[in-house]
Amino acid sequence: MLDIHRLRLLRELDRRGTLAAVARALSYSPSAISQQLTQLEAETGVTLLEHVGRGVRLTEQARILVRHTEVILERLELAEAELAASMTEVTGTLRVASFQSVMLALVPAALSVLAGRHPGLRVQLTQRDADIAFAGLLAHDFDVVLGEEYPGLPQPRMPGVDEEDLTYDEMRFAVPRSGPWRQDTLARLAGAPFVFDPDGIVPGQWARTVCRSAGFEPDVRFASGDLLLQVRLVETGHAVAFLPDLLWTDRTPDTVVLHHLPGRPHRRLFTGVRSGAGRQPAVQAFREALRSTVTARD
Repeated sequence: MLDIHRLRLLRELDRRGTLAAVARALSYSPSAISQQLTQLEAETGVTLLEHVGRGVRLTEQARILVRHTEVILERLELAEAELAASMTEVTGTLRVASFQSVMLALVPAALSVLAGRHPGLRVQLTQRDADIAFAGLLAHDFDVVLGEEYPGLPQPRMPGVDEEDLTYDEMRFAVPRSGPWRQDTLARLAGAPFVFDPDGIVPGQWARTVCRSAGFEPDVRFASGDLLLQVRLVETGHAVAFLPDLLWTDRTPDTVVLHHLPGRPHRRLFTGVRSGAGRQPAVQAFREALRSTVTARD
């Protein structure tokens, strides 16, 4: 009988690429990972890893095992979900990863809903960028991940992840209430100082593309994914920003002026869980609480 733990290590190596990356993610030493995979080779009787330079790569036989491991782990998720569903109360710990705007606008209200409906459920919340969060989801570091997708930049569906739409959130441009950058059309902001997310992540790439479509290259004076800093820079007249409507939940944007972007683009917000885990009562309860919060907001 093949060892599930060792199969999971092989799958993680396939996902992460190096023994060192697997070791960091799972809190093992690289030598311990290597020893476990050597034992898996002994169990299967085939070569699973080939040395390439200083690293290793999976053989075709190893990839066969990885494909079956995905199915096995999904079935185990389903089994755990069915066992949990047989209980009368929703309890335990749910580990959630999210990005800033959802954490500010939706998650606190969802936690209040959960506290009233399921007081025995403990939620652990971590702020993570989407790519890191989804890697953590597949590595079993998280149980639910909040994701986002920007118009014109569709993200490929990740194998092993089940997504569920949450809402669509309009993006607008925000300008100071006074000064030379209080303009009501994007094209008039050519030459204005902008604050955007870094260019290496999707929100930053999308924002720069919007400006180029309006006919100018943005002067990105400040690069930060911290939306509260972006708001503050606009408030003080130092920058212009593209901000989501979700940011203004429970407060009025009286310190900045918001205008529609061309075409009124909306980003897609969704939740992701490992395939088979969507029937977990804790996951269902969290998703229902988020939906209730979105409905109340609308």
